[in-house]
This record gives sequence, structure tokens and C-alpha cells, in this order.
Amino acid sequence: MEKLLKFQTDLIEQCKANDRRAQMKLYDKYCDGMFCVVMRYLQNSDDAEDVLQESFIKAFVKIDQFKGEVTFGAWLKKIVIHKCIDYLKAKRKQHVPLEENEQHLVEDEDWNVEVSITIEEVRVAIDTLSEKYRYVLLLYLIEGYDHSEISQILNIQETTCRTQLMRGKAYLKEKLTKKKYESRS
Repeated sequence: MEKLLKFQTDLIEQCKANDRRAQMKLYDKYCDGMFCVVMRYLQNSDDAEDVLQESFIKAFVKIDQFKGEVTFGAWLKKIVIHKCIDYLKAKRKQHVPLEENEQHLVEDEDWNVEVSITIEEVRVAIDTLSEKYRYVLLLYLIEGYDHSEISQILNIQETTCRTQLMRGKAYLKEKLTKKKYESRS
């Protein structure tokens, strides 16, 4: 493990020196995983490939800012997610405000769903939610970010993040419950 970390650290230092071979090795190492992340947001492989390329270009341009405080993969993933959101915002024709009326909601940590519901059904249900709920749910449930990180990524207040997560979760449960009853009919 220590040898692997040393190799990755050396590779990153070579990338900072603008070594194209090192950049290609780092790209090869992270390309597939980051492509999966992009596809969760864009759901179109052509757009995903473009955004992925732009993300790697930005990462290599900004690699001097990588200080090793988090893993390189986590640092790169944040760039990738920002690029996805920027792409989706630019693609959107009509502006949808991300802010909601602030109100205090009781946090509900119950994320249990019916056992018969598949991961694919959950993914499809998330995809049908409006963007403001979908982004927060994806960042929280799939990417594992906390409210503070999500609020920074989406440029919203932390209370708004919590509100959108709670409402998104409620809408998601409602869709999954409807799906369960529709399949029994």
C-alpha cells in the first residue's frame, strides 16, 4: 500500500511538471470511475465524454492546487461533479432557482425502502425528480458528500440543502411507493 501511495505521489509530481506520459497514466487510472460519476448526472455518453475530457483538462491545469489533503480521486471527483453541474446549468434554457423558502425541518435519517425495489428502480426514480432535488440526492446518497460540501458545490445555503434533501427524499419515496403499487396491479 505504501509503495502504491509513493507511486501515485510521484505520478502527481510528474504531472505538476507537465509530463504528458504521467498525465496519461493518471487519466487511465481514473477515467473509468469518473466516467461513471459523469453518467449519473448527464445520462448521455457523448456529453459525458466531453465533460470528462474537460474535467481532466481542468484537473491537469489546476494540479498545482492539489495539496494531498484528500486523495487525488476525491479531488478529481469534485472537479468532475462541478463540471457536470456547470454543463447542465449551461444546457438549461430556463433558469430554475435553487433557493427555497428557508424553514427548519427535522432531519429524517430513515432511507429504507421496500426490499423488492431494485437499485435500478431507485436510479430511474431519482432521474425523474426536478434538478434541485436530483442534484442534492445524488451528491448526498451516491457521492457521499455532507450538507456543508453540497452547499458549497451547488452554491446554496446549508439550510436550503437540508430542505431540498428532505423534500427530494419525500418525493423519491412517493415515486417508489407508487411504483410498488403499480407493479402489484
